Amino acid sequence: MPRSRRRLSLATAVAALVCAVPALTAGGPAPARTGEAAAGPVRAKPLVIAHRAGTGDAPENTLEAVEQSLKAGVDGEWLSVQATRDGVPVLYRPADLSALTDGSGAVADRDLSDLASLNAGHNFKDANGEFPYRTRPVRIPTLAAALAAVPEGKQLYLDLKQTPARHVVEAVTRVLDEKKAWGRVGLYSTDAEVTRLLAGIPGARVAESRDATRQRLAEVALEHTCKSAPTGSWAGFELKRQMVLQEQFTLGTGASPVTAQLWTREAVACFRSASRRMPIVMLGVNTRADLGTATRLGATAVLVDSPRQMIPRTS
Repeated sequence: MPRSRRRLSLATAVAALVCAVPALTAGGPAPARTGEAAAGPVRAKPLVIAHRAGTGDAPENTLEAVEQSLKAGVDGEWLSVQATRDGVPVLYRPADLSALTDGSGAVADRDLSDLASLNAGHNFKDANGEFPYRTRPVRIPTLAAALAAVPEGKQLYLDLKQTPARHVVEAVTRVLDEKKAWGRVGLYSTDAEVTRLLAGIPGARVAESRDATRQRLAEVALEHTCKSAPTGSWAGFELKRQMVLQEQFTLGTGASPVTAQLWTREAVACFRSASRRMPIVMLGVNTRADLGTATRLGATAVLVDSPRQMIPRTS
């Protein structure tokens, strides 16, 4: 096949994959009961979860963001967790403190006391391009403080971000044991070793590894086959994901970025082939159109950056 024709047919196939959004009728199992544990059963309407406690509205992973998102009406919180050098789990996402605060270095290289004076909102810029929290600083909270700030009836997801894996897993385990909070949380990590360690804890509600979820989604999209059911308590992946399409030519390899939507009706059916109540969390849902798509597909929950924009005001 000539090179130009090959590129055209491949582009057409990718476009079909990216744009295909099969329609679904609303319905399904009954809504989750008030106080039901994180990653509960699928609902007719997805739960709205504040990503990093609402990173678009307030300094991410702070109690300020938690408070604002709860006032906006979210159904729960998705919080990023790392552990300090002295083994205290705190809410923080980037690899270096300089990304969000007026400090520097890795969380794992600092004791909790070293973080006490840092402003977690130092680099937060509002819609006007200003830095409002430089004059009213907010702190990096502990996981224990976050558990106390989120009401029992709300969903709670913890995204463990740190390596080495054992350090953060042991720190989080200690706090969840002390607070008797295992039934409240869904646990997630992009690190396969963190997921493996969490999955070995009896009663832990752990999402299957991101690699396994991605592989299954790709198989359904490209091969239209469901080779296996999920191994975790629930699954989470972006509704849409930036990916790189590679083509192999006689004279080399070509690569181009694409926005792929791997969640389709067929994919959802595969993930729920073992149980129709399999919880599915769709990440990166930040437009009304995407929320409509996630709803039609039957997502259990969606992650939004700005609860203020995504949740309609009732007054």
